[in-house]
Amino acid sequence: MTDTPSRLHEFRMPDVGEGLTEAEILKWHVRQGDTVADGQIICEIETAKAVVELPCPFEGVVQELRFAEGQMANVGQVIISVAADAPAAASPASGALNREPVLVGYGVAQGTTKRRPRKPVTVDVASLVPGRALAKPPVRKLAKDLGVDLAAVLPSGPGGTVTRDDVHAAVVPVPAPVRVDAPVPEPVMGPVPGPRETRIPVKGVRKATAAAVTASAFTAPHVTEFVTVDVTRTMKLVQDLKQDPELTGRRITPLLLVAKALLTAIRRNPEVNASWDEAAQQIVQKHYVHLGVAAATPRGLLVPNIKDADALTLPQLADALIELVSTARLGKTPPGVLQGGSVTLTNIGVFGIDTGTPILNPGESAILAIGAIRPRPWVHKGRIRSRQVVTLALSFDHRVVDGELGSKVLSDVAAILERPKRLITWG
Repeated sequence: MTDTPSRLHEFRMPDVGEGLTEAEILKWHVRQGDTVADGQIICEIETAKAVVELPCPFEGVVQELRFAEGQMANVGQVIISVAADAPAAASPASGALNREPVLVGYGVAQGTTKRRPRKPVTVDVASLVPGRALAKPPVRKLAKDLGVDLAAVLPSGPGGTVTRDDVHAAVVPVPAPVRVDAPVPEPVMGPVPGPRETRIPVKGVRKATAAAVTASAFTAPHVTEFVTVDVTRTMKLVQDLKQDPELTGRRITPLLLVAKALLTAIRRNPEVNASWDEAAQQIVQKHYVHLGVAAATPRGLLVPNIKDADALTLPQLADALIELVSTARLGKTPPGVLQGGSVTLTNIGVFGIDTGTPILNPGESAILAIGAIRPRPWVHKGRIRSRQVVTLALSFDHRVVDGELGSKVLSDVAAILERPKRLITWG
């Protein structure tokens, strides 16, 4: 009796976005020696756009994890190998073809494939155990001798490795012994003991956001206009809508009505819904509104967008807003939802901020910032009264949107929020 021959499957990092070149291994759900099934989630990765769960396209036994948690892997690099029993060869006469796994999201390729011979890769498997710090043996010995926990050391070496300098920097000085009968010295005011600085690697969403806002700020000529509005009637409408049986179970917020007001203003001034094509030297007019909503998440600022928001009813828009924001905060936003936005809303009022100058999302020509809604003294019907007031700020690309158009859009949004019945009369 002979052993059944096995073959080794290698799963390469797929391109889960559009043109992304790398991703970080956030968490492994399997270890060496585990048995995995076809379609089982094996790890979570973080790209510059989203956190994505990767399913395994093979079944078998995990032979090797090529990257540790926290390491970056380029698209196309092998991240895990799985040993599986070789299937019976298909008979040419039967017309059956072998099933070969391909990258996630790209279906199954039929037929045999040929691979170019690769140079053997030497990997320190022990150093790639999930959760274990990366360090060379001499550095590990140094850390052991000095009593330093490598897992708590901030690495500065290439590929996230811990260096000798990192270990020395993490050594906690041992206080000198004090005699029991010696007087206790008075506390001396001064710097608190410990590291004076913390360096945080810039990667993933934060790295992509930094590059995007820098490119936007220095390529698109920004103009920002402001208007302060009495939104007392809008706030009352929010309360009325919460009692509407048609909207039972939906979360009705001022943001929903601001979004609806912005969509109405865009319909009245469609030229604002455009982008600048630098290569072609053209203004691209869009006949759809993919409404972006800036969301603060533990991973950084994300701007997912609601596709064809202009075609949604108020209840549908309410559902889409809640789903968009909650999914973003859970880190489950698909890459496609982060792409292709046309106009963006950012609600800085939730942080108690009255106004600001928002930076355009790359590829867009307008972004509306909503400040905090506060009770303020306001002249209403000839008398000073306490009214609910908000400041709106609209930034726009002056290559696409001139001052007149930008002013019309902001004025329309303000007019609707001041008298929300215009959503009906202007609709």
